[in-house]
Amino acid sequence: MTEHSSEHPVNSTLFEQRLQPHRSLKASHFKLLMLLLCAISTATTIPFFLLGAWPIIGFMGLDVLLIYVAFRASYNSAKAYETVRLDVVSLKIEKVSAKGVKRAFSFNPLWVRLGTDEDEDYGMRRLFLRVRSREVELGKFLTAQERADFAKKFRPALAQAQRGPVFDHGF
Repeated sequence: MTEHSSEHPVNSTLFEQRLQPHRSLKASHFKLLMLLLCAISTATTIPFFLLGAWPIIGFMGLDVLLIYVAFRASYNSAKAYETVRLDVVSLKIEKVSAKGVKRAFSFNPLWVRLGTDEDEDYGMRRLFLRVRSREVELGKFLTAQERADFAKKFRPALAQAQRGPVFDHGF
């Protein structure tokens, strides 16, 4: 009698990656930046106020507020992510928007083709999975280089899934 491992070739994950937008400014640095902007805005506004040009206060405050709103919108959009999980029998994509709306896609890897739109000046502009006439775009929020890196890692795993499981018979 033979024992079956939970790492059976059909059940094993060939590829799994979570794609997320990159943000170069950490939340703690954002707070520091906002404090610095407030200090600079206050320091430059006080002389104008003392000279009687008090409307400048509103304009300088509005600048700081707009910068804050822009950064908050950027951080909120960074909550979006995509998860790609591939095994021999299925390819599952889960897309979660910044608002938390989830969309799931499931495909048989035998029918999936990885497609790209590339530009010689800008690199990989678009990365998508095609099954017949249906397309699912991946990593829309990634840079061209990040898309290329993902494709480089994903292609061999997809090819392996399309070849099927390899069984070790112990001969």
